[in-house]
Amino acid sequence: MKKVRINAGFVGLVFKKGNYQRVLTKGVYWLSWSENVLYYNLTQTFNSAPVAFEILQADEQLTALWHVVEVMDNELVLVFKNKNFSQVLTAGRHVFWKGLIEYTFTKVDLNKIYITEKIDKALFAKTELSTYVRTFEVEAYEKAVLLVDDVFVKTLEAGTYRFWRNDTTIKIGKADMRQLQLEVAGQELLTNDKANVRINFYAQYKVIDIEKALLENKDFEKQLYTTMQLALRAYVGRYTLDELLENKEQIAKSVFEDTKAAAAQLGVQVLNCGIRDVILTGEMKDIMNQVLMAQKKAQANVITRREETASTRSLLNTAKLMEENEMLYKLKEMEYVEKIAEKIGEITLNGNGGMVKQLKEIFATSK
Repeated sequence: MKKVRINAGFVGLVFKKGNYQRVLTKGVYWLSWSENVLYYNLTQTFNSAPVAFEILQADEQLTALWHVVEVMDNELVLVFKNKNFSQVLTAGRHVFWKGLIEYTFTKVDLNKIYITEKIDKALFAKTELSTYVRTFEVEAYEKAVLLVDDVFVKTLEAGTYRFWRNDTTIKIGKADMRQLQLEVAGQELLTNDKANVRINFYAQYKVIDIEKALLENKDFEKQLYTTMQLALRAYVGRYTLDELLENKEQIAKSVFEDTKAAAAQLGVQVLNCGIRDVILTGEMKDIMNQVLMAQKKAQANVITRREETASTRSLLNTAKLMEENEMLYKLKEMEYVEKIAEKIGEITLNGNGGMVKQLKEIFATSK
């Protein structure tokens, strides 16, 4: 006979010549020399024994000490030790000892996609669990459509969405619900008078029906761009260059009115639009510069002639007054003598006669 001790926190399985005999819990026991004991720690998972599990399972005293967790294909089991997450169990049989540790188990059916089990959101960040989860983020300014196996299910508001990972296909399509701006830039267009211009056009819009925008239309933004582009081309072609430059706001308003219905079919509401720039191409720019210069020169010539005419008319009126008034004539003579004297450093006068008379004789032209 031999004596064995089973300490607290352990159990022993007694085998005789390879055959399972019984289970020993805490205490002191006497065994025959042909029996041996395998010790197991109650804090660890029961992994293996020299005999088949089914043989051990026949002992009710032993099975009363176990948590036996059977995990099927397409299932997971979340293990919690003393209410704290411990591990994830996949397909197979898993055995845990009762007694020292409080175990709880949450079984997950991976055949479904929705996470209906009560699982703390913080656990989804753990690597052991995140492998089995698909996560989608919808920002605060977005909406999304949910497709399961390419079939529309519902519209998703802003938030975080998680689904179990399995063979089911899950897709989401997102759209920005804020006010957006579309640039129709660098459009090379011909006006009604065959002038080649480059136009930069813009439109502001919002997605108002995400299901129509994403499910009923492909690349709704590209379609909106094309709609705006064609409407702009149609209107620009009706105007001459001068009319185009004068009626930019009216053209933008007309494009806006004509594209509203088409935009609604795309699930979009056009808020406003406008022509930002009308740019003349190389040759046309030179021609317009020449025309502008000619116009400005003509305006300058008109102003010059007008000033010359006014000046001549003033001189004529002065001459008539001087002819009628001898004193005014003499004052005008003195004025011009004064101006001449400002330009001359010294004047010497000799002979008889007044100074004014002698200056008049010097500068006046002999008749």
